[in-house]
Amino acid sequence: MKSSNIAAFFDFDSTLIEVESSRLGLQYLKKKRMFPLWYVIKLAVLNVFYKQDWISEEQMARLMLTYYRDKRLVDFERSADEFYYTCLQPHLAPKILERVLYHKEEGHLLILVSGSIRYWLKPVMEDLGFNFLLCTDLEEGEDGLLTGRPEGTICVDTHKRERILDLVSRKQIDLRQSYAYGNHQADIPMLTLVGHPYAVEPSPRLKITALQNSWPILSYR
Repeated sequence: MKSSNIAAFFDFDSTLIEVESSRLGLQYLKKKRMFPLWYVIKLAVLNVFYKQDWISEEQMARLMLTYYRDKRLVDFERSADEFYYTCLQPHLAPKILERVLYHKEEGHLLILVSGSIRYWLKPVMEDLGFNFLLCTDLEEGEDGLLTGRPEGTICVDTHKRERILDLVSRKQIDLRQSYAYGNHQADIPMLTLVGHPYAVEPSPRLKITALQNSWPILSYR
C-alpha cells in the first residue's frame, strides 16, 4: 500500500555515492584553479587525524569549511550542475540507487540527509527526485561574502537526528515504518530512529552495531 507518511532517509557520502564527495570536490576545485596549496596541506593532515578518530566528523567539517572564507556563494552555485554530472553522478552506487527507485515506486518520501554542502547536493536532489534535503548551509556575512562557518548546525551525528525529528514532526512521518541508509558510525543516531535501518558498506564500528542489531548490510554493487 502506497503511503506518503513513510520515508526513506539516505546519507550521501559513501552511501548513495561510492566515494566521499569532498574528495571529488577538492579535485574539481583544483582543476578549476580555485584551490590554494596551503589548503591541500591542511586537508592532508586533517584526513590523517580523521581516519585515526582523533577528530570528529563535525570537527573535520568545520575545518574544511574554512576554505570558503571571503568567497562568494554564487561563484560555486554556477558550477554546481557541472560538478554533479561530471564528478558525482558517475559514482552513484548502483545497488543503493535501486533502493531509491524502489522507495519512489512505493510512494515513500525520499529524504537526502548529509553533512555536505547545499549547493552541490541540490542537483543530486533534483536529478533523483528527492522530496527533502537536510544538509549543511554556508554562512554569509553582511558584506555578501562567506564567513567560512556553517549557517546553523553541521548536519552530522546527533544534528542529523535533530533535523530528521523536526521534519518528522512537521510532515507526520511514521518512523516505525520508515527506512534509513548510512555507512558510518556517525549515522547511528539516524539509523536507530527508524524501523528499517540499513548499513551500506559499513565502517568497522557501524558493522559491529549492525551485526549486533541484525540490521541488513548492503554493498554498492
